[in-house]
Amino acid sequence: MAEKRVAVVGGGLAGLASVMKLTELGVKVDLFSLTPVKRSHSVCAQGGINSCNDQTRQLGDSEWKHFDDTVYGGDFLNHQPPVKEMAMWAPKVIDLMDRLGVPFNRTGEGFIDRRRFGGTLYKRTAFAGATTGQQLLYALDEQVRRQEAEGMVRKYEFWDFLRPILDEQGNCRGIVAQDMVSMEIRSFPADAAVMATGGCGLVYGRSTMSVFCNGSAASRCFQAGAKYANGEFIQVHPTAIPGADKLRLMSESARGEGGRVWVPRKAQDPRAPQEIPDSDRYYFLEERYPEYGNLVPRDIATREIFDICVNEGLSVEDDRMCVYLDLTHIPAAELDRKLGGILEIYEKFQGVDPRVEPMKIFPAVHYSMGGLWADYAKSSDGGLEPGAPENHMTNIPGLYAIGECDYHYHGGNRLGANSLLSCIFTGLFTGPSIVNYIDSQPHDAVSQELLDSARQAEIDRHQHLLTGNEGSEENPYLIHQELGDLMTRVATVVRKNDQLTEALVKVDELHKRAMKVNLSDTGGWTNQNVLFAKALQDMFPLAKCILKGALQRDECRGAHYKPEFQKPPLTAEDPAERRRQAEAWCDEFEANNERYLKSTIATWNADTMQPDLTYEDVDTSSIPPRPRLYGLVGADIIEEVWKERAKAKAEAGQYATT
Repeated sequence: MAEKRVAVVGGGLAGLASVMKLTELGVKVDLFSLTPVKRSHSVCAQGGINSCNDQTRQLGDSEWKHFDDTVYGGDFLNHQPPVKEMAMWAPKVIDLMDRLGVPFNRTGEGFIDRRRFGGTLYKRTAFAGATTGQQLLYALDEQVRRQEAEGMVRKYEFWDFLRPILDEQGNCRGIVAQDMVSMEIRSFPADAAVMATGGCGLVYGRSTMSVFCNGSAASRCFQAGAKYANGEFIQVHPTAIPGADKLRLMSESARGEGGRVWVPRKAQDPRAPQEIPDSDRYYFLEERYPEYGNLVPRDIATREIFDICVNEGLSVEDDRMCVYLDLTHIPAAELDRKLGGILEIYEKFQGVDPRVEPMKIFPAVHYSMGGLWADYAKSSDGGLEPGAPENHMTNIPGLYAIGECDYHYHGGNRLGANSLLSCIFTGLFTGPSIVNYIDSQPHDAVSQELLDSARQAEIDRHQHLLTGNEGSEENPYLIHQELGDLMTRVATVVRKNDQLTEALVKVDELHKRAMKVNLSDTGGWTNQNVLFAKALQDMFPLAKCILKGALQRDECRGAHYKPEFQKPPLTAEDPAERRRQAEAWCDEFEANNERYLKSTIATWNADTMQPDLTYEDVDTSSIPPRPRLYGLVGADIIEEVWKERAKAKAEAGQYATT
């Protein structure tokens, strides 16, 4: 039988987990990465990785509750079979990473220590200090290096993915990639290709993502015919420190270990934070959300911080929006043991010791919940069918999407510490599916003509960028700055239809300008100018998906927030009137779900240079949608009304109440 070979693009947790599993199954892998794999963006993940565990089980936790918290936190936009399977696998993933040598923090008894993260009332999050992503990545890297030494892996670091190679039937038969040093462009035949390329933070100019997270790989697949789903759902992390080059994450683990968010009750109080007594401090998350406190889901914490600074004018500083994230009440030794990694980052870039002075933070673009559309096969128990070839396959046969660049797991809002889990889970789970897909296909060799044609198309694009726009004054870096500023202003925390409409027109103009950039460097060796220009051009299809998807979604769901369409709290004091308001609130909620509880599916129209949007129903067969009521005034009566309706529907056989 012909030798099986798979191209895996992306050297982060999802990519390395995929390589590890595929090689374990006897498949040879070509692994491509923009950077050395140990510097992939997964290395920046700080807080931890989620799973139900023996400690939380004693408090009533279960894999089902992890599943429920995930779809509730995601505002029920997550397809439930993949999420259920992930939650059921989670304890096994932690056990595997423990056995691979990840130095998880331990309790005094020697058990893996856990911390709480947002959107849950249980300590589900295993962690390795505040460098969990780095430790997980290094453990997987060791396994991939072992397979590389045995000849199962060919590693292509400093290579840029340019396009999938599609045959006449539309099947993926390999990829085209470019050496970022020599600038050589090559075609690589493969029986299947796996995209594990992360998010698209650079579309916003600055974000907490690494500066090479530009979304270009997903965009190139999108432009080749792959669908892109839920692009409008971009997570803004509530706590980051601004920087001239990027925004640096201050992990949710800081709040999980007891960090408190506050502002002085007096705007721009001139006193040092240590001198402000508790009575003059506004712990607004704790006051507004007493059950969850500082660990409300990220979308809610982000909006509250934004509201405090922008609408209430209580920013700590007059000329820069920020609030305090305070760890000073926690013993320094405890902080160093559990949060040393992020404390060092803050000290390095701010010149302040957060052990003795509260940090100043503000929300920043952090994660792409949307991504390449991918399929799945549902099992009889409501999870995924192991080994089914369609699991995580895009609409292009043979092209798979895993990790942050797919759209399955997080719905409208990602819960903290679920990202590392989803990346490792998808990499491991899809291995047998990919092998079964390969085995189902005819083993004919990829024609040299197909390989050469795809390669030549990219050579032509490369040469045109170097020499085709002589005389143009368009600068790719200035265009990118305009794009980032525009996207940050209109498509982050608060979204308004008039601004989104104007932004789409402006992005069209910028896109046309980007196609005419004139490069200052036309050299043939390690030309970063031309690589950036390609990435810039490929940011625009995703930017348009984000803006157009947001414009057409007239509701508030997870990270997508339009104040004009926010459901109001209950205002009546009279019990009967309050009940009537709750009934009306639930009527509106059901009507809104009927219209908007759907995945946005974009396909690229090369003629109009626009995404065409359609909508797909979300599988909510295991856990029926219910109102997301964190901190809402009147939540108790709304929940009561909703439970009565759910019970009546269950008795009528409309859905289960599990």
